[in-house]
Amino acid sequence: MKRFVLKWGAALALGVFAQVTSTVAMADDATQQLVRQGEHLARVGDCVACHTASGGKPFAGGLPIQSPIGTIYSTNITPDPATGIGRYTYEDFERAVRHGISKNGYSLYPAMPYPSYAHVRDDDMHALYAYFMHGVAPVSQANRAEDIPWPLSMRWPLTLWRWSFAPKVAATEPVPGTDPVIARGAYLVEGLAHCSACHTPRGIGMQELALTAQQGPAFLSGGGPIDTWIASDLRGDPATGLEQWSETDLTTFLKSGATDRTAAFGGMTDVVQHSTQYMTDDERTAIARYLKSLAGTKGEAPPHYDATISTALHSGDVTRPGADTYLNSCAACHRTDGKGYAAVFPALALNPVVNGRDATSLIHIVLAGSSTPGTKAAPAQFTMPPYGWRLSDSEVANVLTLLRSSWGNHASPVTAEQVAKVRASLPAASLGAAPQP
Repeated sequence: MKRFVLKWGAALALGVFAQVTSTVAMADDATQQLVRQGEHLARVGDCVACHTASGGKPFAGGLPIQSPIGTIYSTNITPDPATGIGRYTYEDFERAVRHGISKNGYSLYPAMPYPSYAHVRDDDMHALYAYFMHGVAPVSQANRAEDIPWPLSMRWPLTLWRWSFAPKVAATEPVPGTDPVIARGAYLVEGLAHCSACHTPRGIGMQELALTAQQGPAFLSGGGPIDTWIASDLRGDPATGLEQWSETDLTTFLKSGATDRTAAFGGMTDVVQHSTQYMTDDERTAIARYLKSLAGTKGEAPPHYDATISTALHSGDVTRPGADTYLNSCAACHRTDGKGYAAVFPALALNPVVNGRDATSLIHIVLAGSSTPGTKAAPAQFTMPPYGWRLSDSEVANVLTLLRSSWGNHASPVTAEQVAKVRASLPAASLGAAPQP
């Protein structure tokens, strides 16, 4: 009898142990699944782009971010308990990300796009918290103080800004009857992907004029200068927006950084490299379909190709200002017909960026060059060299004016003064140098 009791007790203990072990394993699996989900969401939000300095460790901060009032440095968001967010509770994390309030109670600079992140759902917030607490390596790196002169460095006006312009938590259900794919795209674009932070114009208080499509036609209608780049119009405007783009064009662009007719440049190169190439096909389709649902707002006439300049350039006619520069420096890649080479060198004819109201991005590319992003879908990178070292301001202005008024493009001329302004804002080394003999 004693032996039976001992065997029964041992079996019971083993059963309890096995059940506890199984429960712990299930809990670990659930945590790991949440961490993996959070890792993906962090890529959708492109958190690494701002919170990683050049040559620095991931998420350790220190990246300088230029603002109208001075330089802001991104913060360490690794789980290091002394210099990062290791002591943040979920409530601390959620309040910082969705409300712009630090653990210490002060308001964050809106360089952190918390007005967009206010739209992120609770389940996604929990996954992000799990990832940053358990999936990111802690890095001991102190945060760098902002380089903003007093009195602009005072924090209390940021609280007034937040009260005035940042929404409350706004993760709402889609309007009944909305295409679920479009609804998913709206959630991604207006929330974690924070497209509005760059692609929506800002008001006098540096606030986005609209944070959702429901708030007005300014939403995603094109942004202002960001590091001497202009974020493009993402609405359905025919000359400067996305009317010419198909849904397939957009999904291909988000996956590879290029289409048959265009390629990413400026800040969008980083977005493709660090974020959109890692999205799922369903996410990219949702974003593309949502963007294609946004009507144009500028009343533009649809552009039509005009071969007049193509005929002149092909025959060697360089009577128009800028034509000789184009033939000598541009035509080999972009061709005399302005159509470029599919998936290699972007077309200039009927290009929305070429037709943009602000030529800053074009000036930047000519002066400092540009490279297409290297992605899993399109690993080969193609580079346009800088021409700032050998083209004068007037030569750059003339060739860009030619581009903006040829092949059916209809945009305002570029002046030498505009070129000089952009040149002065760029590091001298980015303008290239004459080859050594």
